[in-house]
Amino acid sequence: MKRIISARDAAKLVKSGASIMIGGFLDCGVPDKIIGELLCQEVNNLTIICNDTSYPDKDKGKLIDTDKVKKVITSHIGTNPITGKKMMNKEIEVEIVPMGTLVEKIRAQGAGLGGILTPTGVGTILEEGKKTYVVNGKKYIFEEPLGADIAFIYGTKADKYGNISYMGTTRNFNQTMATAADVVVVQADEIVECLDPNEVIIPGVFVDYIVEREGD
Repeated sequence: MKRIISARDAAKLVKSGASIMIGGFLDCGVPDKIIGELLCQEVNNLTIICNDTSYPDKDKGKLIDTDKVKKVITSHIGTNPITGKKMMNKEIEVEIVPMGTLVEKIRAQGAGLGGILTPTGVGTILEEGKKTYVVNGKKYIFEEPLGADIAFIYGTKADKYGNISYMGTTRNFNQTMATAADVVVVQADEIVECLDPNEVIIPGVFVDYIVEREGD
């Protein structure tokens, strides 16, 4: 049985300077209640790893706006002008990683791999400062695996053993991030006694804590 905790207690697991993976695609499949509680904590200098920085007034965007984040590793920031403004003013470091490369770097960490080879970015600024290899006449960039101190992910349903199921596209980055952090917390819309094995997308072995989403 996994420990069921409040969103506030989940947020308290984060210390200043920590690296955090946050699941979701914009505001789809995001652990919003946990992020809301994180905004209330006295933490800063965070590194967040996420597909995007959402919108200025939502979840990940609020973390950017309240100056809690020193670095973002993400695939795009176009929906949040505050991220771009802070980047241009050198108030925040932004590392842009192509979406497919980002998820593969995270997957490599979860799988215990030493990295990946990708053709994405060859001949562009993404290649600068990185090792390259030629395989069967084709050039690839070597990308290191990417992990985090903690991952906050979303689940449509979780059972008391930590198994998680998803509805539609809400699984997005959540599934891969569950494998790649030292501590994994799932915010679930519903907690049930035991999921049907055929529903399970993320096995409970990857999950440390469960938060049940309550309220609006």
